[in-house]
Amino acid sequence: QIERHDSCAYDYLEIRDGSSESSSLIGRYCGYDKPDDIKSTSNKLWMKFVSDGSINKAGFAVNFFKDKDECSKNNGGCQHDCLNSFGSYECQCRSGFVLHDNKHDCKEAGCNHKVTSTSGTITSPNWPDKYPSKKECTWALSTTPGHRIRLTFSELDVEAQQECAYDHLEIFDGRDAKAPALGRFCGAKEPEPLLSSGSRMFLKFVSDNSVQKKGFEATHTSVCGGQVRAEVKTKDLYSHAQFGDNNYPGGSDCEWVIMAEEGYGVELIFQTFEIEEEADCGYDYMELFDGYDGTAPRLGRFCGSG
Repeated sequence: QIERHDSCAYDYLEIRDGSSESSSLIGRYCGYDKPDDIKSTSNKLWMKFVSDGSINKAGFAVNFFKDKDECSKNNGGCQHDCLNSFGSYECQCRSGFVLHDNKHDCKEAGCNHKVTSTSGTITSPNWPDKYPSKKECTWALSTTPGHRIRLTFSELDVEAQQECAYDHLEIFDGRDAKAPALGRFCGAKEPEPLLSSGSRMFLKFVSDNSVQKKGFEATHTSVCGGQVRAEVKTKDLYSHAQFGDNNYPGGSDCEWVIMAEEGYGVELIFQTFEIEEEADCGYDYMELFDGYDGTAPRLGRFCGSG
C-alpha cells in the first residue's frame, strides 16, 4: 500500500533484474494493487523504495526465496511442455492430450472441453504440430455473469477451401452449436477478434481424412459490460471477472444495460459493495441511470463500502 499516482512519481517501489540501478527495469509500483509474482533471470534482483515528504501509507511486505529453473535441463523430463513455477515445475501436454500418471509423459485425450477460466489459450489438437485427421473437437467457454468473451487469434493454418467445407473452425455466440454463428474459418488468414454477446461462446473444430495443417491458436479473455436480460428469477452480475479472487483492476470502464420485457421494471439488490471511497466519488465509482444509456435520468453515483 503505497501512495497512488498515475506514473508513480512520488512514493514508489522500483525493481530491476540485476544488481544495480542500471539493470533492466522490471517495474515501478505504487497504489494498492499487489504486483504479480516477480522472478529474476539471474541470481540477483535490485529493489529501491522511495517516499517523499507528504502522504504516508502502510507500505509493503514481500516474501523472497531462491528458485531454480528445473525446465532448463532436458525440458524437465517432460514429453511436451515444461512450466517452471516458484519452487517447483510441472509438465503440461498440448491440446488433445492429457498428462500420464507418471506426470511427465502425455497420452491422447478426449476432444470436448469445458473452459471456465477468465483467460487462457485454446489450440487445435497436437498444436504446434499438424492436427490429426478425422477429428471433431469442441470448446464450451463460459465466464463470469455480466461479462463477455473476446477471442483473439494469434495464428490460423487450416486446410483452405472457399466455403470452408473441409477442415474448419466454427464459432458460435452461445452455449452450443445451436447458438447464432459468429463465423466459419479456414485457410491462413487470422480472423478479427470475436466478441460474444453474453457470457458463453462455443467453438467446434473439424478435420477430414485428407490434408492436415498446423491448426490454430487463440486466446480468450473476459470483457466487462454488455446487455443483460432481467427475468423473474434473480441473476448475478459482478464488477469484474475475478470477483472474489482479486480486487477489481485499475483502468476499468464498464457499461451494462439491464433490460426486462415490456411492462416490467428492473430491481437491483446489492450483496457486496466495496469501491474506493472519496467524498464526491471522483475516482472509482458506480453510476446508475434509469434508462438505456448515460443520457437517461441519473439515479446516483456510488462509492465506498456498505
